[in-house]
Amino acid sequence: MAMNDGNGLPVVTPALTRKDFVSDQDVRWCPGCGDYAILAQVQKVMPELGVPREKIVFVSGIGCSSRFPYYMNTYGFHGIHGRAPAIATGLKIARPDLMVWVVTGDGDGLSIGGNHLIHALRRNIGLKIMMFNNRIYGLTKGQYSPTSELGKKTKSTPLGSLDRPFSPISVAIGAEATFVARSVDTSVTHLQQLVRRAAEHQGTAFLEIYQNCNVFNDEAFVHLTEKTVKADRQLMLEHGKPLLFGANNSKGIRMGANFTPQVVEVGDGPGKVPLSEITVHDEHVENPAYAFMLSRLDYPDFPVPMGVYRSVKRPAYEALISEQGAAAQTKRPPQADDMNRLLRSGDTWTIAKPGIV
Repeated sequence: MAMNDGNGLPVVTPALTRKDFVSDQDVRWCPGCGDYAILAQVQKVMPELGVPREKIVFVSGIGCSSRFPYYMNTYGFHGIHGRAPAIATGLKIARPDLMVWVVTGDGDGLSIGGNHLIHALRRNIGLKIMMFNNRIYGLTKGQYSPTSELGKKTKSTPLGSLDRPFSPISVAIGAEATFVARSVDTSVTHLQQLVRRAAEHQGTAFLEIYQNCNVFNDEAFVHLTEKTVKADRQLMLEHGKPLLFGANNSKGIRMGANFTPQVVEVGDGPGKVPLSEITVHDEHVENPAYAFMLSRLDYPDFPVPMGVYRSVKRPAYEALISEQGAAAQTKRPPQADDMNRLLRSGDTWTIAKPGIV
């Protein structure tokens, strides 16, 4: 990477490696936690982005995932419960030159922080948001979370949860996020690809990561990740390619009447559907209805989509603010440079004491 030494002379700095992004802090997650895998993949991708470490900031809220900034050898901010998107928004607006990442969990981001999250998404602020979803409150020892399944028995719901769970992907698409994707902690190569895609996106990038909590919600996603069933229960989204899954891509998703998805057998012969009738994935569809439909596909009726659901282009919020400010500067009145004149410009009032004319 070429840099200037301040005297106009180029200085060549050595390329960064993963080790450059590993901090000197001991990683204090439970042994076997899926967070380790996510941390490793993020540290592997960071050097490829060509962004100096002093230009990268990780912001978190509260939860197991929120220790992430301690383990990245970059700038970081450990915020309070649910407020990471708000803190990160202020930082990105004040310093649009920084690459700002938000690390949150399903509880931190969708419960107390839900409002902050959806407004960051709808504004399209240039944040890279990673939500670690283990469907449980891990840090506070195993209470049900906004993504826990209906009927989930935990310490706080001993008879089973009565709350219908949020789909983080549906929430993000409903807020019209411009980049929405999902991966899983055990799919290391796939996860690296999506972290890279999120980093490259202009505007808000939302990446949900299925993450195993082996202490309080072990094997929450084993029904999707087990090698013997993975092909039948995961739908790998690839732009421009048909929605195929199963062994040898023998199954597919076809749109039926009223935009209703159907699982069909692909091929020639009785009871099968030709490849030409299988829906082709288009992540650039501006209307969020298609991506939202994908977000509603879930096991056991459908395979669970993995990959990029939506990637569309819209102006980033911080760029719009900068343009608006620059335009306002050109319209400043002459007295704006003189505080005394400015305070006495426009409408003024004289306050008289009662009874005195």
